[in-house]
Amino acid sequence: MATTLRQRPAPLILTPSADARIADLMARAPDGAIGVKLSTPRRGCSGLAYSVDYVTEAKPFDERIETPGGTLFVDGGSILYLVGSTMDWVEDDFTAGFVFNNPNAKGACGCGASCTV
Repeated sequence: MATTLRQRPAPLILTPSADARIADLMARAPDGAIGVKLSTPRRGCSGLAYSVDYVTEAKPFDERIETPGGTLFVDGGSILYLVGSTMDWVEDDFTAGFVFNNPNAKGACGCGASCTV
């Protein structure tokens, strides 16, 4: 009996506007940047903050998501907090930033920059 493997779903869903923002970031990336990295460092008023930074090397346990505009790395230690989340880029008259719809979050701060899982 042969084992059939199904394609693993992406750990994170990116909206078209998030894809476009990653492309914009990579177009202006500093020398040596191979992509942008999403992580959830312990900080913020709810415990875990969402952080997006340029990355110059891939770590062994990082998840790699290829987007039309460049590579998004997800920190290996953060992936369990983010599985099933949607990452969006939102701009209005006063603010612009990545917004996360995280089904794993048990609570979030008022500004949406940090969450509790």
